[in-house]
Amino acid sequence: MLVASGAGSLNQYIERHFDAQMRRTARRPLAAGRLNPSAVLWFGVALSAAGSICLAVAVNGLASLLAIITLLSYLFFYTPLKRKTPLCTVVGAVPGAMPPLIGWAAASGKLTFEAWTLFAVIFLWQFPHFMAIAWMYRDDYDRAGYLVLPHPHARTRLATLQTLLPLLVLVPVGLLPAFAGQPSMFYCIGALILSLGFFYYGVQFALLKSNSAARWLLAASIIYLPSLFVLMILPRG
Repeated sequence: MLVASGAGSLNQYIERHFDAQMRRTARRPLAAGRLNPSAVLWFGVALSAAGSICLAVAVNGLASLLAIITLLSYLFFYTPLKRKTPLCTVVGAVPGAMPPLIGWAAASGKLTFEAWTLFAVIFLWQFPHFMAIAWMYRDDYDRAGYLVLPHPHARTRLATLQTLLPLLVLVPVGLLPAFAGQPSMFYCIGALILSLGFFYYGVQFALLKSNSAARWLLAASIIYLPSLFVLMILPRG
């Protein structure tokens, strides 16, 4: 919580001038001028340091190291790349998928196949989830100079690719937890239904390229991930 909060604070510090240009972020405290930038900077540093030290001392070094890697890759790779290339989403999906690795390392002290499966699920899930957001707020992103989507002539093609390809791969990857330990037919059926439903809304978005289709895809992404996690923790028999 501390490291994630520190990352959020430092991200808003770095992007405060750009956030002020976007309707969806203009009311953030720093972008709106309600907070002092130097105070936010040191607040973010303090939170990040406290969280990293807490993990190292109270949990283990691997969990702390992973949290630090997540923080640094988010702030110093993904954040600046948003203004340079649409491929920033690929880079940003790495720190975005790190939390289950941190949790797994904290609980067991190592990273197993199951941990990397969770990482893969969240890594792939982020692409259609973010493409829906990026499409709905494309004018906002353009106004602030973010290249999360390329210029209009290539925008449709990239949005389609980064939506459908990860969703296709997510179908078999989402089934992998069924084979960790005792295979579960119930999980397989449930995960397949969720993945195919998610893919359906991805196809609708790819075909229509409308804000309405993007909102449905966003809603499907929000339903998909926690529902899949619930299936993972249900008793197997």
